Amino acid sequence: MQAIVCVSQNWGIGLDGQLLFHLSADLKRFRELTMGKTVVLGSRTLATFPGGKPLPGRRCIVLTHSTDPIEGAELAHTPQDAIALAGPDAVVIGGASVYTHLLPCCDRVLVTKVEAQPRADSFFPNLDTHPDWSVASESEAMEENGLVFRFVDYVRK
Repeated sequence: MQAIVCVSQNWGIGLDGQLLFHLSADLKRFRELTMGKTVVLGSRTLATFPGGKPLPGRRCIVLTHSTDPIEGAELAHTPQDAIALAGPDAVVIGGASVYTHLLPCCDRVLVTKVEAQPRADSFFPNLDTHPDWSVASESEAMEENGLVFRFVDYVRK
């Protein structure tokens, strides 16, 4: 299992239920890395998608306490259920609590690191200081809309 996330300098990922950054290069990478795959996400993350509906071209597993069906998605009520449904090739796409629950099952994390630190109220664990993770590859710096960012892939040691 792997995760994909876009973080600020202090590993912030969101504020008031919204992403901190909207970078076309990051969104393109996200699409390329998740298309045709199983994605695991929380219901609050799903609510931020267009129309609150699952992304097309992906099998969608929503980790939620709700029993209300979601068209185009499968429901998991515990992290263990999500893992069993998703399988080893799934991509965890957020939000913060889903990352926290499923990061121990991930062997790779694909991070877009933005050199900015806007206010945030949700965070991803800092993999730079985590003893279980190391950088496998890092892109050259890119710039878009005045923001400098890099794609950094982490692997579990």
